[in-house]
Amino acid sequence: MPLQQHRTQLLQLYRTALEAVSGEAAVARFLHAHPVEGPCAVVALGKAAAAMTLGAQQVLGKKLRTGLVITKQGHTAPRLDNKRIVQLESSHPIPDASSLAAGAALVQFLAALPEDEPLLFLLSGGASALVEVLPTGMSTAQLTELNRWLLAAGFSIAEMNAIRKRLSAIKGGKLIPHLRGRPCLQLLISDVPGDELSVIGSGPLITQPEPVPITTPLPQWLQSVVDSQSLTPMHRVADIDSHIIASNELAREALVASAQQLGITTYNHPGHFQGDAAELAAQFVTRLQEGPAGLYIWGGESSLVLPGHPGRGGRNQHLALTAARYLAGHDNLLFLAAGTDGTDGPTEDAGAVVDGGTIQRGEWEGESATDALQRADAGTFLEASGDLIQTGPTGTNVMDLVVAWKWGDDEG
Repeated sequence: MPLQQHRTQLLQLYRTALEAVSGEAAVARFLHAHPVEGPCAVVALGKAAAAMTLGAQQVLGKKLRTGLVITKQGHTAPRLDNKRIVQLESSHPIPDASSLAAGAALVQFLAALPEDEPLLFLLSGGASALVEVLPTGMSTAQLTELNRWLLAAGFSIAEMNAIRKRLSAIKGGKLIPHLRGRPCLQLLISDVPGDELSVIGSGPLITQPEPVPITTPLPQWLQSVVDSQSLTPMHRVADIDSHIIASNELAREALVASAQQLGITTYNHPGHFQGDAAELAAQFVTRLQEGPAGLYIWGGESSLVLPGHPGRGGRNQHLALTAARYLAGHDNLLFLAAGTDGTDGPTEDAGAVVDGGTIQRGEWEGESATDALQRADAGTFLEASGDLIQTGPTGTNVMDLVVAWKWGDDEG
């Protein structure tokens, strides 16, 4: 099979994984198996909010009396009933005034609901930036500065959300009082290692016995803001039934099943990777080069410490371009690194699929991989080499996938 056919097949396997964790399909699947009695309202927050609400609309029909969807710009769904369901677009990954407007709309929506009306709460990754209500004494400028610093510092999502929860009036279970005791069914698409409920979207409806301590040294301006906020834990005051309906593990399982149907040997690595993108690229390629032929699959989320003025790209593009340097000259290796939400960092590219000719193709176009990596500008190089992946909004968000393929002479 020529290299181009391998690339096409690998991209199809990636899309199969995305379809398996589609927000629309996951919500519909759950609600068919667990019917909702009587009318209810829906609140959906996150990158997959609109897709998840489509699944609820599909199953519940007129039982879905009213709803509020808050999602990333460009991720709304025209098929939603706009007479009953309001869709708001907000800012991601850096929150701004639209995030605060969305937070105000969320609080107002909950306040206007009849006190005994059940709530279907649909949550996916991205909600931390998309929806916010600030505590007393914190400004919009501080919110923006906080998130810019968090995204550039190379923190894991758990570390970022521990700080975000301290500096929010709705995260970390602080939205619970706004439910006013109503029964709530919460369905979540997990974008965090271990599928920990309190970390997804910074857990607006999930409390912890004690606040998570922040052990990472913070800049003085941020430490002052953190110290000014109360450490009093919130206590549950509502009947909330929570279920994970899609995850990175489910996406990988679907990818494995599809690959095996094609007769491809698979090596699905358990757990979730995390850490520096460049270091992970070296580890993944070493495993690929030293191992037998087959498809190697990892799931998780890398991190990237950004320079002062980063270029175009995100952690997956950085990981893929780093891997491409190790693949140079090999004609039987492919390496895909991509987000499951269709975006990577602040770009509209999901990631990239690279091969042994990536570096040469980019250099032919006048680009330097070394310079691109130093400037956090991998996207510019990968556009020149023709290796970027563009999916548009996927309707899901279950962290990232890394899929590497090695084949022998009998397959070439």
